[in-house]
Amino acid sequence: MATATTCRLGLIGAGNMGAALLRGFLQHGLLRPQEVLICDVEPQRQQALAEELDVKTATARSLVQRCETVLLAVKPQSLPTLLEDLRDVLRPEQLVISIAAGVSLTWLGKLIGPNTPLVRVMPNLLCTVGESASAFVATPETTKEQLQWVEALLRAVGLALPVEEKLLDAVTGLSGSGPAFAALFCEALADGGVAAGLPREMAVRLAAQTLVGTGQWILSQGAPAQLKDAVTSPQGTTIAGLEVLEREGVRGAVLQAVLAAARRSAELARDSDQS
Repeated sequence: MATATTCRLGLIGAGNMGAALLRGFLQHGLLRPQEVLICDVEPQRQQALAEELDVKTATARSLVQRCETVLLAVKPQSLPTLLEDLRDVLRPEQLVISIAAGVSLTWLGKLIGPNTPLVRVMPNLLCTVGESASAFVATPETTKEQLQWVEALLRAVGLALPVEEKLLDAVTGLSGSGPAFAALFCEALADGGVAAGLPREMAVRLAAQTLVGTGQWILSQGAPAQLKDAVTSPQGTTIAGLEVLEREGVRGAVLQAVLAAARRSAELARDSDQS
C-alpha cells in the first residue's frame, strides 16, 4: 500500500471549479499528473477528469492519507459529512485548502480539528480560462512555505491576493459575483452595437475584447479613471455616452450590486457557522 505523502495534491470535488483549478496547475507545470489524486462523489465525472488529465483516482480517505495538500472543492453543505469521515486520517502538518463559499476558517477548524494548516480561498469562475481573481486567508498554523505554495497555485490561474478573512465577503461581492455583472454589461454593450447596426456576432466579439483589453490596460497601466480620461475627448463621442451612463445611474447601480452580493455572502456565512 502507498505510504503517506506519495502525492503532492489531492483534489476532492471534480466539478467546474475544482477541475478548472487542477487544469491550470498542471498546464503551468506546478504539478505533474503522477503527483495528483482526485476524488468525486459522481464516478462518471471523476473518471472523465482523470482520463482528460491523466491523473489517478482514489477514495477520499485514501487520498488524504497519501497527499501532502488536500484541496476541498465541494459544496459547503457537503463539508460536515465529508470532514467527519476524514478527521481521523488528516495529519497535523497536512495543508488543507478550501474553496467552499461562506465557510469560515473557524468553522473549518471545528470540523477538521485544532492546529491544522488551513487556507480559505475565494476564486471565481474565470479560473476556467486562466483569468481568475482570487483572494486567500490562512490560519496561523500555516507555514510561510505552505502559503507560498498556495499563492503559486492560484497565480497559475490568474490574480491571487492575500486578504483578512473579514474582507472575503467583499471579495465575493466584487470578484466572485463580478463576472456576472461584467457579462451583463458586455451584453448591454453588444446590444448597443446591434442597435447601431452591427451584426450580433461581431458586436459580441467587439464588446468582449473591449472588456478584456480594458482589464489588461488597468492592471498594467493604472487606475480606471486614467483610461476613461484618455479615451474621452472634449465634445466627443465618449463623453456623450458617459453623460447618459451617469444620468441613468449606472455607476451607483453597480456599486449597490456589489454591496448586495457582499451582504448576501455574509448572510450565508453566518448560516453556515450556526449550522
